[in-house]
Amino acid sequence: MTRVIPDIATDVVRWQAVHGRNHLPWQQTRDPYRVWLSEIMLQQTQVSTVLDYYTRFLERFPDVRALAAASESDVLALWSGLGYYSRARNLHRCAREIVETHDGEFPRTAEALARLPGIGRSTAGAISSFCFAERVPILDANVRRVLTRVLGFDADLAIAKHERALWDLAEKLLPRSDLTYAMPRYTQGLMDLGASLCTPRRPACILCPIQSQCAAAAAGNPEDFPIRTRKLVRRSEAWWFVMRYDPMGRVWLQRRPDSGIWAGLFCPPTFDSRESALEWLARQGHGATVRELVPVFHVLTHRDLHLHPVIAAGSAACELGAHDGAWFEAAQWAAVGLPAPVRKLLEHMHHSHETPEESL
Repeated sequence: MTRVIPDIATDVVRWQAVHGRNHLPWQQTRDPYRVWLSEIMLQQTQVSTVLDYYTRFLERFPDVRALAAASESDVLALWSGLGYYSRARNLHRCAREIVETHDGEFPRTAEALARLPGIGRSTAGAISSFCFAERVPILDANVRRVLTRVLGFDADLAIAKHERALWDLAEKLLPRSDLTYAMPRYTQGLMDLGASLCTPRRPACILCPIQSQCAAAAAGNPEDFPIRTRKLVRRSEAWWFVMRYDPMGRVWLQRRPDSGIWAGLFCPPTFDSRESALEWLARQGHGATVRELVPVFHVLTHRDLHLHPVIAAGSAACELGAHDGAWFEAAQWAAVGLPAPVRKLLEHMHHSHETPEESL
């Protein structure tokens, strides 16, 4: 069918200038490095969480060359606790490619940006529209929700051709004049509408600057959009962490595989059953005193993890035979990439002012 394309750009730009978010640190620059960093951090993460990480990253890595020169371990350590660690690894890979292939300069088009590691079409569009005023759309989760409601777009976005169709419509909605001013505000305005008014539940349609042009508002069913039939399948897993300490208070950590949950981060030896964890300890043969702590519940996007810490203090340090493993003092483990629950457990033990033996 022929779809009527509303003219929303002017209203979105005007609303954003007055009511949108204009105070965030990455909004005060058109430096693509800083905008790119914020966009990657903001994927799947709240603004309030990102603010501190963003500041620390810029202090440590003020430009793309500094980030490219760092080790992956340093990048993961600074990212620790922010989650979705593949973002950090791709951030590092992308920085190196920009330095090696583009002489430290970010490409100035969304098409070229999208060819870099970890930068998909929507992130490329955001960087290019914010920094270079390129007339390109974005479709992050907030914007997808706003546009499907405005358009009354009722096709299933789990189907690739329907997603492509929405991209085409999003492009038709873009501003057509004064792009240097309009494109950054339009892009930010759609993000802001999705974050503040056009929320998944109980959207504040009466306050929306484009309510009069919104098909879903007119039909009274905005919560029906967007439509995506393929649902995320969650499952639960139980893991046992063996936190093995030597008499010097050092803990044994080993690097996880390069794929899967917490890929590339350091963890205690991890097992899928209590029996296998205790059998592994018994094989070490160094008289470890063992105590099991209260389980920790940790939520990932598609997984619920029930983490069972097992504290083991041995009579002597030994090599535990694990690839990419070593004994870490507190100052050392604090400086490497650790999953958030592991860091919390280690910090709890460290700040209890007890030796592992005393806490058992």
